[in-house]
This record gives sequence, C-alpha cells and structure tokens, in this order.
Amino acid sequence: MITFEHVSKRYPGAANALLDINFHLDAGEMVFLTGHSGAGKSTLLRLILLLEQATRGQVLVDGRNLSKTSPRLTPQVRQHIGMIFQDHKLLSDKTVFDNVSLPLIIAGMRYADIKKRVRAALDKVGLLSKEKSWPLTLSGGEQQRVGIARAIVGMPPILLADEPTGNLDPQLSRELFSLFQQLNEHGVTVMVASHDLSLIRAMGQRVLVLSGGRLIDDIPAAVSAAAVS
Repeated sequence: MITFEHVSKRYPGAANALLDINFHLDAGEMVFLTGHSGAGKSTLLRLILLLEQATRGQVLVDGRNLSKTSPRLTPQVRQHIGMIFQDHKLLSDKTVFDNVSLPLIIAGMRYADIKKRVRAALDKVGLLSKEKSWPLTLSGGEQQRVGIARAIVGMPPILLADEPTGNLDPQLSRELFSLFQQLNEHGVTVMVASHDLSLIRAMGQRVLVLSGGRLIDDIPAAVSAAAVS
C-alpha cells in the first residue's frame, strides 16, 4: 500500500530531513511513526500526501509512483488519503457541517449524498449534535474530532495523522487512538506520527523510529509494547 525505496529529502540550504528511508506498509496495516522533534516525521507524511517531493528515491502509494505524478493528478491521489493535522486547520467562518463536507464538495458529490456522509462521519466521532456549531465555540478535543470527521468522510483507504494528540489531555488522547484503531479494524491503513510513547506502547502496533532523518528501527507489532522506549 505504501512503500518508501531509498527515499531522501533535502531542503535548500539545510541538512537532509530524511535520508535513505526504506519500508513497506501493507494495506490494512496500522503503524506508528515516532522520534524526537525534527526527526523527519512530518516530512515523511508530507511526501505521502504530495505536499513535498522526494529529493531521491521513490514513494509508492497503492502502486503509484508519486515522483511521476503530475500536478494535474495530485488531487486524485489525495482523494484516497485522509489527513489529520495537529492544529486542526478548520475554517472558522464555516460551520462544523461545512468544514467536514469540503472534501466531498471538491470531489463533486451530490448534496443529498454529502449530507448522509457528513452526518455519518460526525456521528462516528460523537459530534452529530454539533453540526451547526462554529469551530471557535468547540473545545480543542472537539475541534480535533471535527478534523478526524473531515479526514474520514470520503472513506479513504489511507489515514495519516501528524501529532494528533499534541494539544489534547491524556484521556482525549486515548480516545483518539482508540478511534484510529477502530478505523483500522474496518480496513483503513493508518499511519500516526506521535511522540507519546506511553500511548504507542499501549496500542501494541508496529512502530517506525526516526532519528536525524534516518529510520533507525522498525519494531513489529508483536514486540512493540515492550520495545518502545
């Protein structure tokens, strides 16, 4: 589903953000990406979402070589990927319903279908009663859940999350990780970048460890609960 082959990313005038990264993520797999601040976690996710291009190597998503994807086809690739950002990136001048509906509007879906999909997504994250609310009236945890609803409303086969619990308390963080696991159990391929090692250990999933832009460890799900430190 997701393959990195000798991938490096270097920004002009800076050191390598990623250096010779190799891994493969199967369809329906769940993996956590961890490492110190600046280790390259966000850059790796941005490559998958085509927000960045690799300097060297190949990134393949569902068999498609992203380095050979034209800008015209980039929206088509992104339709198959849900992305959750730490800072929510909600539009303050639009209601919760309108924020969640944006990917479907861009995809050209009929309003009747949009309404069903949006309400189903909000119900999954426990915010159906907030569909007419404005983002600024919500708590930080609720805003994050709106971001999740927007990421999953198009039923993408891949879900990426970049430090999604950074602004949440421990209880909300656990609930969020539990939701990721539920989505994964329904066949969604999930990759979560996080520095919360205690939560990662509790999940018992595969863990990729970055340091200085290098992949220094790939811990299988069977042993990650004990090995992550």
